[in-house]
Amino acid sequence: MAEQPGETAGDVTWRLHPPKRSVVVAVVRRLIPTLIEATLIPTVLFYVVVARFGLLWAFIAAAGWTFGCVGGRLLGGRAIPGILMLGCIGITIRTGIYLWSQNAFVYFAQPVLRTVLTAGAFALSARLRRPIIARFADDFCPLDPEVRCRPGIEQLFRRLTYQWAAVNAALATVSLALLWTVSSTTFVGATTVATWLLTSTGLYLTVSASVRTARSEGLTTAIASNGRMRAYAV
Repeated sequence: MAEQPGETAGDVTWRLHPPKRSVVVAVVRRLIPTLIEATLIPTVLFYVVVARFGLLWAFIAAAGWTFGCVGGRLLGGRAIPGILMLGCIGITIRTGIYLWSQNAFVYFAQPVLRTVLTAGAFALSARLRRPIIARFADDFCPLDPEVRCRPGIEQLFRRLTYQWAAVNAALATVSLALLWTVSSTTFVGATTVATWLLTSTGLYLTVSASVRTARSEGLTTAIASNGRMRAYAV
């Protein structure tokens, strides 16, 4: 039988009706390991390898790590987080374009293009009523099928998908401006700061909108001692 909020299984206990701050902390706790796996490690690998062996091997190292993470989860029968899947798609596109163009400048331009394409994909999925955010939801707060199909929840997913399309569009604009105005070293640091600022803002707005919708829909939110979250109808 699946664990239910209020029950104890081993060291896992559930806390009902947590404040918004606790929800933000829980989301961050679940997000950081995936971000490290999907973005930080391949980025560090890239810069370590590029300094010693060159751009081609740097791409191979970053892509190898990402493909290995996805392959390991597939072989182990584990779910692939949406962020990791996006990372895999992104590194595949970047590597393919670089191999085709053989232009080092393309490496710095590709993240901008990828962000633009991501923004477009988010907006298109919301327009087609198949919001990408609905795919990410289960990575952080699993929802029962009867909850996911509620009109209020479906509307929330569409709004949040448009919101993250706007976040990616803003990041692409900032990155493009930096790409043409600062040095490569400054570009890497500045875009990293901009990414974290915009992502943090989007995350806070996402949690705030989700908590408001959960309350308006009469849902009960619970956080487990291991950082897992659930939202369910009472």
